Amino acid sequence: MERNLTQGSVFHNIIVFSLPYLLSYFLQTLYGMADLFIIGQFEGVASTTAVSVGSQVMHMLTVIIVGLSMGSTVSIGQAVGAGDRKGVSASIGNTALLFLALSAVLTFLLLLFVRPLTALIATPAEAVSDTVSYLTICFLGIPFITAYNIISSIFRGLGDSQSPLYFIAAACLANIALDYLFIGALGMGAAGAALATTLAQALSAAIALAVILGRKSGISLGKSDLRPQKAVMGRLLRIGAPIAVQDGFIQVSFMIITVIANMRGLNDAAAVGIVEKFISFLFLVPSSMLSTVSALGAQNIGAGKADRAKRTLYYACLIAIGFGVLATVICWLYAEPIVAAFTDESEAGGAMVVLLGGQYLRGYVFDCIFAGIHFSFSGYFCACGKSLFSFLHNIAAILLVRVPGAYLTSQLFPHTLLPMGLATAAGSLLSALICLAIFRFYFRRSMVL
Repeated sequence: MERNLTQGSVFHNIIVFSLPYLLSYFLQTLYGMADLFIIGQFEGVASTTAVSVGSQVMHMLTVIIVGLSMGSTVSIGQAVGAGDRKGVSASIGNTALLFLALSAVLTFLLLLFVRPLTALIATPAEAVSDTVSYLTICFLGIPFITAYNIISSIFRGLGDSQSPLYFIAAACLANIALDYLFIGALGMGAAGAALATTLAQALSAAIALAVILGRKSGISLGKSDLRPQKAVMGRLLRIGAPIAVQDGFIQVSFMIITVIANMRGLNDAAAVGIVEKFISFLFLVPSSMLSTVSALGAQNIGAGKADRAKRTLYYACLIAIGFGVLATVICWLYAEPIVAAFTDESEAGGAMVVLLGGQYLRGYVFDCIFAGIHFSFSGYFCACGKSLFSFLHNIAAILLVRVPGAYLTSQLFPHTLLPMGLATAAGSLLSALICLAIFRFYFRRSMVL
């Protein structure tokens, strides 16, 4: 299970580690879309809307949990690199305690406030009942979501990115099969979609737990590891909490941009929604670089090999930028056909959605280049135990450029979405510039972790 990433070719280690993570992220995206696709085949608009709204809430919650688990990945990775077995055990034990408490609190609070939350996100009246049912069942599954993500973070901290791929693949297949059973055969609607998702997550968590308990990695947990340790718990939160808050703000900013698009009318809203879904696939590569740099960088820094950590960052940036440039060229050449794949262009409304979506995509796609840079740097900052830097550059981009830029361009250019797409990408450009400045003026002169 444990893989030493402090030796051998840096570039080879990046490829070997990032590909399974990339596939895992792809399956997670597919997992989230399966409910929506299948319920659309059997149910009406109300149930489809309930699953759409509910899945957005669950996606935001999952992103925050994954961000917080970054503290575990980095802490374990640094201990592995330093050859500190006691440190690895303490980090794993305290991770289990932290997330056990977190899942209990989240489950209780979200179940308590499920109806006010449904109202807060402006759920259409026709879909309120189904949305409440969907979220209630999904909230009951929060312990399983949490268990899967913390076990996956432990594996990645140990240098193993392949095992989490198998866990999510099993969950994805189970979710699709259960969707057809509960939604198609039993006609349970949105509640059936939620039940399928929750049971699939339980299966994934059970498999992950069985694997981590069954493998002999030379790591054993004692009673002291399962007691809160101030220094260990503080390190987990110091690294993970800023990432969790940052990711939460990023999701909120995307929701605000969606609201801005909705204010422009139905066609603009549809165009922005389609492009956001497509861009989420393109962002799989930058996201995989963030996780890869975090895990590889943490092990190398723990081993005292700061130069290898920096080379990991450089290679990740080159890979992400190369992918971003390729994606930009393709999207500029084929923007309208890409959008047309998601709507009926033969209708008058569909034709306008394709036109507007092509404009938005041509502006937004530059984000793939800039995001590739600042995602890689965010991974490096986390590996160094300085995730606060990642939080600061993302919040600056959201508050100074992304949200106000999207609003202003939507007002100044009412007949095109190109400037609005460019404004979104400009937020990532600011993040990338801040990252480069931090690296030059802080990390180049100091490697204090």
